[in-house]
Amino acid sequence: MSKRLEDFIINNKQHFDDLEPRADLWSKIETELPQHFREEKKEAKMFSLGFVLRVAALVIVVMGTCFVIYVAKQTPATVSLAAINPEYAKQQVQYTSLIASQRTELRSIAKTDPELYKEFTAEIAKMELTYKKLNKDLATSPNQEAVLRAMIRNLQVQTEVLNQQLNVIEQFNEFKNQKNESKNI
Repeated sequence: MSKRLEDFIINNKQHFDDLEPRADLWSKIETELPQHFREEKKEAKMFSLGFVLRVAALVIVVMGTCFVIYVAKQTPATVSLAAINPEYAKQQVQYTSLIASQRTELRSIAKTDPELYKEFTAEIAKMELTYKKLNKDLATSPNQEAVLRAMIRNLQVQTEVLNQQLNVIEQFNEFKNQKNESKNI
């Protein structure tokens, strides 16, 4: 800008400041603008409390459903042994009831000889863990028949071990009785 014009504006500034545009000038300009340049005033939308509560309830229901589906997929499906092989299912029931009765017999020595009882139950506990792992793997195994046979074999071994343990206890008690009888004579 030239120096003369600049000086003129600075010297006559008060003359420029006294002129104000009319109040309706902007509205007149706005009406003459094409439609796409005009700002449309949008009213703020208000939501009712009922609408907000319905949306919140819907969100909770959807999240709850998703959670239930997620948990259902995480828990392994239980498999019916009878569906795989009915004969093995019968054997499983027989062996588990036999093991339960043998364990009750074994508990009878817990008071008289706790160390021996602890040692015997530790062996059975290891086999029980193996059985539980096999039972868990049964649902996802491609060869369920083989896993079921392994489970039955595990139960057979448990009964054999319990029988041996009970025989050891019986022989030990007989030995004690013979020793006591010989002392009495």
